[in-house]
Amino acid sequence: MKILVGYVPTPEGEAALAAAATEAELRGASVLLLNTSRGDAYIDARYANADELAAAEAALRAKGIEVTIQQALSDGDVAGSLLKAAAADDVGLIVLGLRRRSPVGKLILGSTAQRVLLESPVPVLAVKVASPHD
Repeated sequence: MKILVGYVPTPEGEAALAAAATEAELRGASVLLLNTSRGDAYIDARYANADELAAAEAALRAKGIEVTIQQALSDGDVAGSLLKAAAADDVGLIVLGLRRRSPVGKLILGSTAQRVLLESPVPVLAVKVASPHD
């Protein structure tokens, strides 16, 4: 089994990476780490640099987890990139990190996460960053 994690170098991305590692250990699975830009890597802070990707890979390998990294500029359709990677690589689970939102923002889930949750043919694990009160 393969677990796809949508990774971005943010606290949400780190939470997703940690959850993917936990699931991979429990299931004896490998991890496909996908980092994609919304278009231009030079202005998109979510596009991980080489050091950030190396640290993410090292964290997984330190736990004995096989990892493959895919990184590419996208056409702005991050959800589409995640869904396409899941289909192409025979993924059994997708892991995404979610941002905390204001009370009004909670009415609408982020468009990328919402689309992946609604269109994914496999289970999706959506995780939040732990708050100090958790």
